[in-house]
Amino acid sequence: MIDLPANWQEQIQNIDWSKVKEAVKDYGPALRVIQQTWSQETLLEISQGKLFVPDDVINEALAKRIPAEGKVKAVTIRSHANGRMDIATDTTAKVGRIELSGEIKEFVHEGDRSYMVYRVRERNLPSQGLMSWIFSRISLSMAERMFGHIEISDDLPLEIHGNTVKIDYSKVLADSDFGQTEYQGHRLIDMIEIKDACPKEGGIEFQTKLNIPDDVKDALVRLVKGKAAE
Repeated sequence: MIDLPANWQEQIQNIDWSKVKEAVKDYGPALRVIQQTWSQETLLEISQGKLFVPDDVINEALAKRIPAEGKVKAVTIRSHANGRMDIATDTTAKVGRIELSGEIKEFVHEGDRSYMVYRVRERNLPSQGLMSWIFSRISLSMAERMFGHIEISDDLPLEIHGNTVKIDYSKVLADSDFGQTEYQGHRLIDMIEIKDACPKEGGIEFQTKLNIPDDVKDALVRLVKGKAAE
């Protein structure tokens, strides 16, 4: 595995994903998954090591993961410049509204390890079952910009130690289209790492790294050059 060279960012800017469909046939399903998962701008930011995802994007993904029938009616996040991430959950009248404020201590994806650690600074934690329900959807919605759609699971491994919550989404990511796709023996989920996530005003900044094997990089470079020549 190697890191992308500096001029790769310039090459990414030449990609026109709207014209990729025919060319992708020459490189197999892996590039089709990449094209469906990453926009040109997202891939460029990931290659630069920092991907900013607005709260509105995460909240839109969260809204799609809320069933029409259920005790939870809405889950939204709000990020702040001081590193806090607020979580608001609207439930049925019996439970009421749950508001949490805390910090993302870790947000990691590396190989087969994919998890989030959140520390609550204000409010008491709700029941473990509801915590699992809420944080499974938050973690997957945060990861969606980098890995595409991931099917929801209500039984993600959850650990609670005091006011610290750890949710492990590695299995559902491995079972997703992105997790199941390989290119010449290389898993796509091994080509991207997430080292951390830091709330900023209006969104979350992910620290990322691309690890691209030579043969995969060469195929992408050929694709980029082909588009630039059109």
